[in-house]
Amino acid sequence: MLISSNLVLPPWLQALLAEKFFDACFIHKGARKNERNIFCLDCCVSICPHCLPPHNSHRLLQIRRYVYNDVLRLDDAQKLFDCASVQSYTTNSAKVIFLNHRPQTRIVNIRGNNCSTCDRGLQYPYLFCSISCKVDHILTTKGVAGLSSFFCDCKFLPLPEPGSDDGLMTPDSVLEPSGSTKTSSSSGGYGGVDCRTLACTATTEIVRKKRSSLTSSCRTMYPRITEISSNLMSRRKKAPSRAPLY
Repeated sequence: MLISSNLVLPPWLQALLAEKFFDACFIHKGARKNERNIFCLDCCVSICPHCLPPHNSHRLLQIRRYVYNDVLRLDDAQKLFDCASVQSYTTNSAKVIFLNHRPQTRIVNIRGNNCSTCDRGLQYPYLFCSISCKVDHILTTKGVAGLSSFFCDCKFLPLPEPGSDDGLMTPDSVLEPSGSTKTSSSSGGYGGVDCRTLACTATTEIVRKKRSSLTSSCRTMYPRITEISSNLMSRRKKAPSRAPLY
């Protein structure tokens, strides 16, 4: 998290950006599905599904997981923040954005399009890789006054329907480029095609074409060798000739 000063942020945003989600709930240690993947904006605390009854009337935000990092569905995040210029990703037919910036393991490409805060490579024309990077950029360039246009007035924020995705995202996700339409299908959905099936089919077709082109090119480059090999293969076996005895 790269926030310059937490003192100027609302308490719920401070807790949201600093919270560590998907740990086991301390209250429901022995229960199944006890990961803390729900954030209560009114109580500024993360909870598990078993903790929901006392928070039913509160604003609740579902936290999801993508490539080992916390993400929000873009539809949910837009009810709280101005998400313009934050790069989105598509997974399970839903657009998501990262909550915090991610550590970089590659050398920064100075010539490419990078995050304005942490220099992570981005698709054009995005400017930020996460919500925290955009907040930090606003505080650095515009100060506290710039946050007034960043937040949205959200009085009601319910959880999605139970069983829709259980707060988890599959790794079969793709970048969402600028101006594109929804391209991925939900895995296992009715009438949809599984992403892995499409990938395997495409890979098999590419390998088949490469082998076909390689065989034809070899025949074109070495026609004489191919002809000799064919003659040797089709030649009948003869009786072995023995060396003369002396």
